[in-house]
Amino acid sequence: MEQPISGYHKDEENDWVAELSCGHFQHVRHKPPFINRSWVITKAGRNAMLGHILPCKKCDLGAPSDSI
Repeated sequence: MEQPISGYHKDEENDWVAELSCGHFQHVRHKPPFINRSWVITKAGRNAMLGHILPCKKCDLGAPSDSI
């Protein structure tokens, strides 16, 4: 199921995590050359992606909401 990004936080390893409107979390790492998400590096880049749709596998599985 596709869900929009509603916010962000950092995990215990200092990686960015997208908070989806469904209540699930999803890592949005920038680890070139395998994962290229340069927008996650800056606040402006992250803000520009608010509302962007990501596939949520946790919704597909019927998983409960995540919590920090």
